[in-house]
Amino acid sequence: MVRLLVDREAVQGRVGELGAELRADYQGVEPILVSVLRGGVVFLADLVRAAAMPCLVDFMAISRFDASEDTGVVRIEKDLDLDLSGAHVLVVEDIVDTGLTLTYLLRVLAARGPASLRVCALLDKRARRIVDVPLSYVGFEVPDVFLVGYGLDLDERERGRGELLAVDDLEAVRDNPALLDLPTRPNDAWRPPRA
Repeated sequence: MVRLLVDREAVQGRVGELGAELRADYQGVEPILVSVLRGGVVFLADLVRAAAMPCLVDFMAISRFDASEDTGVVRIEKDLDLDLSGAHVLVVEDIVDTGLTLTYLLRVLAARGPASLRVCALLDKRARRIVDVPLSYVGFEVPDVFLVGYGLDLDERERGRGELLAVDDLEAVRDNPALLDLPTRPNDAWRPPRA
């Protein structure tokens, strides 16, 4: 029903590794890290601390409408405040699944003339991919299950968990959210292979 997929130590360890990669790759440059509200905020905050490098941070908020499930086209509710022209831009995503929305966002951002545009995703749900989207940095490849924790929500709750839980019976968990507190032993965590 609910199982521990990635424990908090594995999450923090991998975020630390990604931060070190970014620090090395962006040495001498001050990139703009862009996150889509709200899910990516937890990952972005930890990643910025782990990278410990000069960078700027900005946010977008998007909303979906009926056709967006098939097209990835979304409405931008809050746009970036920073000018991307000539900047090195890193889109920081919590999870990439179909790739449709991210592909659309990358087109929108590329039209603003950045010097470079790359993606750092904590989670890659490749099994759901419809559009191949270039991911420069990936934390974990995860199976096609509903995930909760570390920024990922269940009805706007549970984002603050340090671990990632796989929810196999979503309705049962919606009826009884206390089920999310059951899988707490780190030894039960599946550690996905790193990309």
